[in-house]
Order: sequence, then C-alpha cells, then structure tokens
Amino acid sequence: MINKENIVKYLKNKYIIAVIVFALLLLFFDRNDIFTQMERKKELNKILASQEFYNREIDSTKQKLSELRTDPSALEHYAREELFMRKDSEDIFVLEKSDSLLNK
Repeated sequence: MINKENIVKYLKNKYIIAVIVFALLLLFFDRNDIFTQMERKKELNKILASQEFYNREIDSTKQKLSELRTDPSALEHYAREELFMRKDSEDIFVLEKSDSLLNK
C-alpha cells in the first residue's frame, strides 16, 4: 500500500518533477497539444466523410454519363426533362404544384 511518505519521497526527486512538468507542457501547452489533436481528428473525419460522399457522386455521374452516351432515348429524356428542349413541332408547358402557388 502506498502511503503519504512514499508519495512525498517520489515528489522530492527532481527527475520525477522534471518528467511531470515536461509531460504537462507537452499535453496542454504545446502547439500540438491534446485538444488540438482531437480537433484535427474530428476535422479529418469530416473530410473523409465528404470525400466518400463525393466519390459516390462521381461514380453516379459517370454512370449517368455512360448511359447518356450509349442510349439515345435516355439522352432525349434528359434533354426534355432537365433542359426543357423540344422538337420543332412541340410546345412545352411547365406546370407548378399547387403548394408552390400558395407560398407566393
């Protein structure tokens, strides 16, 4: 069992005090202290999550692009739906939902 005399004996040793002070300086007062490291770890996790999201988006976009390049009906559908393109003999009517009319 450790008693107070043993603790005081260890604390009187200048090397133990130096190690404790040095450890405290590194943990709390250094440029790369423990709080900064935890903050950087959180930021890294956010960046990795966004990287994963953008990689999925890139894969999805590549798939859509290959579909548009190979399938003429998909290209026509995209042009009509997204770009509001039409044939010369057609008219386009854009209908809004009634909810959007109430908000105006």
